[in-house]
Amino acid sequence: MPNANDDTPSALSQAQHRAVSELLRVAPVADDLARRFQEAGFSLALVGGSVRDALLGRLGNDLDFTTDARPEDVLKIVRPWADAVWEVGIAFGTVGAQKSGRVGDTDARFQIEITTYRSEAYDRTSRKPEVSYGDSIEEDLVRRDFTVNAMAVALPAKEFIDPHGGLQDLAARVLRTPGTPEESFSDDPLRMMRAARFAAQLDFEVAPEVVTAMTQMSGRIEIVSAERVRDELNKLVVSSHPRKGLTLLVDTGLAGHVLPELPALRLESDEHHRHKDVYEHTLIVLEQAIALEEDGPDLALRLAALLHDIGKPRTRRFEKDGRVSFHHHEVVGAKMTKKRMTALKYSNELVKDVSRLVELHLRFHGYGTGEWTDSAVRRYVRDAGPLLDRLHKLTRSDCTTRNKRKAAALSRAYDGLEDRIAQLQEQEQLDAIRPDLDGNQIMEILGVGPGPVVGKAYQHMLELRLENGPMEHDEAVAALKEWWSEQS
Repeated sequence: MPNANDDTPSALSQAQHRAVSELLRVAPVADDLARRFQEAGFSLALVGGSVRDALLGRLGNDLDFTTDARPEDVLKIVRPWADAVWEVGIAFGTVGAQKSGRVGDTDARFQIEITTYRSEAYDRTSRKPEVSYGDSIEEDLVRRDFTVNAMAVALPAKEFIDPHGGLQDLAARVLRTPGTPEESFSDDPLRMMRAARFAAQLDFEVAPEVVTAMTQMSGRIEIVSAERVRDELNKLVVSSHPRKGLTLLVDTGLAGHVLPELPALRLESDEHHRHKDVYEHTLIVLEQAIALEEDGPDLALRLAALLHDIGKPRTRRFEKDGRVSFHHHEVVGAKMTKKRMTALKYSNELVKDVSRLVELHLRFHGYGTGEWTDSAVRRYVRDAGPLLDRLHKLTRSDCTTRNKRKAAALSRAYDGLEDRIAQLQEQEQLDAIRPDLDGNQIMEILGVGPGPVVGKAYQHMLELRLENGPMEHDEAVAALKEWWSEQS
C-alpha cells in the first residue's frame, strides 16, 4: 500500500490507514488464495468494490478478485481450496467460491468472485455485453465503471494500483469514469444507473461531465435487459440515500425510460397544496417510511412508498371550487404498479404485495376520524393480511402536512386504530379471521355437495364474522340456515 507523505491530504492518509487495517483482517484468506495463483504462474489482485470499501473502512466478507488466469485455470486452482465453487457467471469470465476462515478470534465465511482480466462492449442492438479477455490489469481497470472502482491491490505483495486517480476521487467523494463517460456508457449503458446507485449508496457526488453524458445518452438504457435494470433499481432503493439516486435518475431523464411514472409526478399539484408537487411529496413519504423501518431496508415498503401516488396523474380532476381531486387514484395506482413491476420482471409475490399496499394506502382515511367499529377494524386487518405492519408504516409515512396540529391529530387517530387492532387481536385472533363454519360443515348442514353454492355460503358467513365477530356454533348454524331459506 502507498505511504502517506506531507503533500497527501489528510483524507487520503486516513483512507490508506483504514485500508491497511481492513486488508490485514482478510489477509489470511486472500493471501492464501494469492499464493496458490502465484504457484500456478498467475497473478491475483483484490479489485473494484472490495478495494473501495477497504479504503472506506467498510470491507465485508464479499471479496472481488481479478486475474490473468482464464476461467478454466481459475477452476483448477480454486476447486481444491474452496468449500464450494459455482460457475454461474463463467460465460462472463467470473468464477464464484465460498471459503471459511479465521478473522481474529472468530470464524468467518467469505463469498469470493474471481474474474479474468476482460473488456466489455455493447452492440447497439444487443441486450448482453460482449466479453473479451485482456492480458494486463491496467487494461482491466480502464474498462471499470468509475475510478473509485478502478483500483486494485496486487497480492500477496500488497502493491496498490491506481492508474486513474481513484484514491483522489474517493477522498473527494466524487464519481468519475476512467475514460470518457461517453465511452464508458456506450460500453455498458447500465453504468448510468450504477452512477445513481453509487451516489445513493455512498452519498457521493457525480461529476458534471458524467451527469451530462447520462442526460445525453439516457435513451441507451433501453437496450439493457429488464432484469439488470431491476437489480440496479433495487440496490438504489434500499440504499442509505435513495432520494439522491432517484433525483439523479429523474433529472437526467433515465427514469423516463425505466420508471416513467416517477417523473410524471413532478407535473401534478398535490391536492392539499402541502408541497410544490406530488413528486416531492413521494420522496418525503419514502424517507419517512425508511425512518420507521425496524430490521433494515424493506424493499416492499420502500417500493410501495415510491409508487403509492403514481395513479394521481391519470385521475387528476379540477373541481368547481378550485380544488384538485384524485379520486380512486389508489385503485388506478395499484394497476399501474402491477404493470410496471411486471415489466421489470419482479417476482409475482413482490408485485402482489406492493400493488396491494398501493391499493390500501388510503383505506385508513376512508373511515374518518370517528371511533372505529369492531367490524371496520376486522375488515382493515383482513384486507391487509400479512402486509398489516407495512401498511401501518406506509399510512403513517403518507402524512406530510406541515400543519403540526393536523399531523398530530392524524397520528393520534392512527394510534387509536392500532390500539383497537391490538384489543381485537387479543380477543379474536384477527390474523386468521375465518367464518365460524368451514366448507365441510356448510355442506353437511345444508345437505349439498361441492359447488358454487358452498362458496356463496362461506362468503356470507365470513361477512357475518367480519360484521359481528365470533358466534357460538348453534348461532352460526341458525344464521346459515336462515340464509339458505332466503336463497330458496
